[in-house]
Amino acid sequence: MTVTKDTLIGDILDEDRGTAQFFLSMGMHCLGCPSARGESLGQACMVHGVDPDALVAEINKYFAEK
Repeated sequence: MTVTKDTLIGDILDEDRGTAQFFLSMGMHCLGCPSARGESLGQACMVHGVDPDALVAEINKYFAEK
């Protein structure tokens, strides 16, 4: 999977539950709620004050190393 800022959080989590660590570390603790799952990575970063490009790079590195 290749993640972008437009990728839905639910899709990322469905691909690999291990990615939850990235969202939890940015303070996003409501991963199971429908609103969070339907939010894009970019939207979540904006709300939580996280650099979206850095998070995209981290998650894509995680998937590449699997």
